[in-house]
Amino acid sequence: MRGSAEGLVLGVALDALLGDPRRGHPVAGFGRLAARFERVVYRDSRAAGVVHAGVLVGGAVASGVLLERVARGPLRIVVTAAATWAVLGGTSLGREGIAMERILEDGDLEAARGRLSHLCARDPKGLDEAALARATVESVAENTSDAAIAPLVWGAVGGVPGLLAYRAVNTLDAMVGYRNPRYERFGWAAARLDDAANWVPARLTGMLVVLCSGRGAWRVLRRDGGNHPSPNAGRCEAAFAGALGVRLGGTNSYGGAVEHRPEMGDGRAPEVRDIGRAVRLSAAVTFAAAALVWGLR
Repeated sequence: MRGSAEGLVLGVALDALLGDPRRGHPVAGFGRLAARFERVVYRDSRAAGVVHAGVLVGGAVASGVLLERVARGPLRIVVTAAATWAVLGGTSLGREGIAMERILEDGDLEAARGRLSHLCARDPKGLDEAALARATVESVAENTSDAAIAPLVWGAVGGVPGLLAYRAVNTLDAMVGYRNPRYERFGWAAARLDDAANWVPARLTGMLVVLCSGRGAWRVLRRDGGNHPSPNAGRCEAAFAGALGVRLGGTNSYGGAVEHRPEMGDGRAPEVRDIGRAVRLSAAVTFAAAALVWGLR
């Protein structure tokens, strides 16, 4: 655990300093590979989706095992740090949030609607400033777990294989884990794997938000965390709602399908200024997780 912990914390520092690699990002390369493999194995069936997810996630695990076997001594720390940096996305998440905040402060709703796809799959058409602010805060809250806490959890549990396996699962869910005619059955395995992989990290994220902000987050997390249709996203969003003193949830549109989600929190509707607050809270939670990993080494 010691070498892994040092590498994980160093990877968090690299992500904070550098953000995502601008060229040749390994996750983007994995996505291209997954898309090509999908064209080969796609069938409108769960079995085909199981093969798709199993081969790709298994390949990620095998790659991680190989890397750890060839990395000995101090090199293990370097390899773990590089893998952590590659799979983390917390800094880029924060940058996207701040970019959205600045666009909204300038009053450019068309640009903000175009930028929303960098954060979530919500249909931006017709969204006003308040709806865009809410979507951004909710995305920052949910993706704090996906982009930062979950990779650290799986890195602490499984080292480099755990890091690569988690990012493979999460990437596949983002690609095929949709309830639409093409992916309802084919994407089932990826979606269920992602739910399972994020169950503990999402709840840990909620508790770290409480640790970083106080009793308001705990009260809303306990009361509203299970109201979200996702088994995991609600824990993150409810904790953020309590911490920020805002109300999240409501009506969303995804590809023409309208969802009416229960509201979480007792405060006002999110405003543009709350985006920066959410980004700072997300960063604090990430650093708290890194401190926890270091303490457990």
